[in-house]
Amino acid sequence: MLRKLMKFLLTITFIIVFFYLNNNWLTVSNYTVSSSEIPSSFDNYRIVQVSDLHDATFGENQQRLVNKIKQAKPNMIVITGDLIDSNRYNLQNSLDLIDQIVELSNVYYVTGNHEVATNDVDRIKEELTTRGVRVLSNETLNIERNGASISLTGIDDPLMGQTALQMISNSGVPSDLFTVLLAHRPEDFQSYVDAGIDVTFSGHAHGGQFRIPFIGGLVAPGQGYFPKYTAGVYEQEQSKLVVSRGLGNSIIPIRLFNLPEIVVVTLKSS
Repeated sequence: MLRKLMKFLLTITFIIVFFYLNNNWLTVSNYTVSSSEIPSSFDNYRIVQVSDLHDATFGENQQRLVNKIKQAKPNMIVITGDLIDSNRYNLQNSLDLIDQIVELSNVYYVTGNHEVATNDVDRIKEELTTRGVRVLSNETLNIERNGASISLTGIDDPLMGQTALQMISNSGVPSDLFTVLLAHRPEDFQSYVDAGIDVTFSGHAHGGQFRIPFIGGLVAPGQGYFPKYTAGVYEQEQSKLVVSRGLGNSIIPIRLFNLPEIVVVTLKSS
């Protein structure tokens, strides 16, 4: 009887630890994007992507997450939406992260569908702006380094009322620079290709939530079952799409074989 009880307790303990690690073990995914259009002064330029935090917490005051970002030595930090979760909205939890990472690098942010769903998106943008985050709302900046430039565009989530292609078209994307786009939704990849974007950073898919080994993600918002774009780098024509598995959860409260991640993309001038 005692052996059966011990076996049962060990099994329960294993299951608890397994699911805890699946949802709390922070990972870093490293990718390289090479292009002849990347100026030599941006060679080895590191872009760190944070996506879909959904009010998750990684250590006291987000310290574990901050440490991971700091270790990546970012030249730029981009946040691709769903910093908060509309179902358990706690903006301060996310601002604890922001207050620290703005000390590491320039931070750029675009909205996700959850910011829009709170009906508090203007205050969210204001709080981020006050802390030094550059909120991109259908606009383009030139990022300069040692006399050369690349282009950075950020668009709102389509819940704001325009399609991705409309927002990009209205953002003034230049045709003579290497172009980086921040856009929450990976399912709009064709629009990013049609707009001539070189590399897009997206999230939203949560890695497919449950990842089946050797197959991929099971389900993603906007893509349904067995989604096409869930994690990693995708290529079509001249365009690349970088999709983060994200950090937190929303409606489905657990991840399976799908560790939270930050993404580090290193630019290479080829």
